[in-house]
Amino acid sequence: MSAAAFLALGDSYTIGEQVEPAERWPVQLASLLRAAGADVSDPRIIARTGWTTDELAAGIGAAHVTGQYALVSLLIGVNNQYRGRSADEYQVQFRGLLDLAIGFAAPGPARVIVLSIPDWGVMPFAEGRDRERIGREIDEFNAIAKAEVDRAGTHWVDVTPISRAMQSGWAATDGLHPSGAQYAEWAKLAFGVARAALSAN
Repeated sequence: MSAAAFLALGDSYTIGEQVEPAERWPVQLASLLRAAGADVSDPRIIARTGWTTDELAAGIGAAHVTGQYALVSLLIGVNNQYRGRSADEYQVQFRGLLDLAIGFAAPGPARVIVLSIPDWGVMPFAEGRDRERIGREIDEFNAIAKAEVDRAGTHWVDVTPISRAMQSGWAATDGLHPSGAQYAEWAKLAFGVARAALSAN
């Protein structure tokens, strides 16, 4: 019997910009699940640094995803906020991506986990920028995503408070992206939800 397949969809946070492949949060999550006895594969990652919602949709199309996955994760939207794209556009495009994720998941919504957008405004990179505005806009985008998650019956993992706790060693060398140590905390938070999702019928 083959291991449960895991599909991770997103942007720089999912592909792990500035960290080693083993430090990516989906890879760390798969390791935690295996340590707990779940037979899950390393994730197939469809993600690229800088991707917005529409660019992720195009990337998924180009990847020609076939078959179904026992676990699907989605984390997208920070680049919409960074580029000043509208919340209304985000809602429409995020809903489409969430529906795609559900379509890839077997047996459906209960196998999909969505992570919140972290707050890059606390990072050293944001020095001199309007950190409060960044935080407000990220909260707005996350509220939209959470409402769509609730509508669809998928799972929500709120990593934003972790990102705002910002401890020493939690930023990568570029001062913008999380380090492997911060991603480890995300993986720990997602673990319980992902374990429950894998057992859903």
